[in-house]
Amino acid sequence: MVAWSMALPLRRSERRARWLWRSLASRLALLTVVFLAVPVLIYDQLERADDANRALLLHSAQQRGTLIARALEPQLSNADRASLPQVGDLLGRFAGDGLRLRLLVRPAAIGGDDGFFYVGAAPAVSTAYLDTERRQLQEQGALEQLSQTCAGGFPMATRVPRSSGAPEVVTSVIPIHTRFGCWALVTSHNTEAYIGSSLGQPYWRTASVQAAALIYVVMAVLVLAVFLEVWRNLHRFRALARDIGGGESPEESFAERNTVPELSGVAEDFDRLVDTLRQSAASLRRAAEDNAHAFKTPIAVIRQSVEPLRRSVAEEDTRCQRALTMIEKSLDKLDGLVSFARRMDEATADLLAPPRRRVNLSGLVDRMAGSYTGVLAQRSLHIRSDVEGRLTVRASEDILETVIENLVENAVSFSPPGGTVHVRLARRDGSAVLTVEDEGPGVDPANLPRIFERYFSQREPGRGMPEADPTGQTAEGTHFGIGLWIVRRNVEALGGRIQAENREGRGFRVRVALPLSQ
Repeated sequence: MVAWSMALPLRRSERRARWLWRSLASRLALLTVVFLAVPVLIYDQLERADDANRALLLHSAQQRGTLIARALEPQLSNADRASLPQVGDLLGRFAGDGLRLRLLVRPAAIGGDDGFFYVGAAPAVSTAYLDTERRQLQEQGALEQLSQTCAGGFPMATRVPRSSGAPEVVTSVIPIHTRFGCWALVTSHNTEAYIGSSLGQPYWRTASVQAAALIYVVMAVLVLAVFLEVWRNLHRFRALARDIGGGESPEESFAERNTVPELSGVAEDFDRLVDTLRQSAASLRRAAEDNAHAFKTPIAVIRQSVEPLRRSVAEEDTRCQRALTMIEKSLDKLDGLVSFARRMDEATADLLAPPRRRVNLSGLVDRMAGSYTGVLAQRSLHIRSDVEGRLTVRASEDILETVIENLVENAVSFSPPGGTVHVRLARRDGSAVLTVEDEGPGVDPANLPRIFERYFSQREPGRGMPEADPTGQTAEGTHFGIGLWIVRRNVEALGGRIQAENREGRGFRVRVALPLSQ
């Protein structure tokens, strides 16, 4: 028993795990996580690679600027204020191939980063461009650092917009110290290798990253849209199936509610299935009525024919009297079988195409429990009901009456003289819970798993139950062992749950939970 109890939660957890893995909602959530995680991981790796590429570009630019600065240093060493215009012309020999040069100087007699001014540019640029570049160099602290030591050239990574709209990337500032003052050679590039890189801007603003992000977002949106549309379509199918199962006749069919062309075949098959079920239900109802009429007519004729035979047979002829008695009991049993068969066919038809509506379950239970008072009093039994008001379910009233009737009659058949049948109805966790209890002998624990099986019955001699005669009848009528089976089938068809258990001490309890109507 302990091993079985431990294995049950394991099986439930396994089923839950399989359901989560196969669930469309779970896969959609997993796909969303993947779509969010993958770009983050890829972006991190690409950004690291870009950092390395950017460091190489800056190092190359600085080395090139340093070489140009060393080439200019001899001419700048002899420069003075009068030769400044000619010094600027020297830059033209080194510029080209996307490389642009600007030369700033701060005379030795002037201090601070405000003392730097441009003395040349190759190619020539506008004054507005030079002002913008100078302001950015000040914001990054390059001029302040040069004003302090005029040493320690360092790579830059700042973008300066030009009047033409195409930006340049300032890549290095190389200081040159002379007697005249502190010179600063500023190099910039406008080639695709620099403009297309992430120098001077966040990596995510590069054209390649933005294009890849756009493609990825479009792909993710399309995939998620497909999943969501299929999911929404399935929910529409579910809502329609619930309406049909609830006995309603929706104006739309599955095919009309479908919005996914690939599911049109499935929707049409569902519509054909619903039509087939409705036609089958109608055929079952007609067949049940026709068969019952066909069988009950000859039964009635035989029963009427037995009456004159009994009157004509002498009471001393015990053999004939017993034979007539057996015929009458067999007719009773046959009549019960015909009624049972009709009920079974009608119940099956109700399950195929249930005629459901909002039913006041509280009023129905209260009314049916009260109808048993007089009958039970004749058998020295009592019935007590505790019904919570205003509990409404969506179901067929006939199906609910069958459930209540079978549960009460099952409890009555097992109740000892003077016993009490308890009927309770209460609201619990969004369900209407009907409980029927008796004070009988209960059920053998070994038989509890089989209590709802078809044709299973515990009405056996020696258990305090009435003896059965050769026709299969008891003093309480004919029993076929299908009462609780019908109850379970009807309850589950209504979307409910049923549970049976022995009461503590003595008695049996059946609990039915039905979803409350919204």
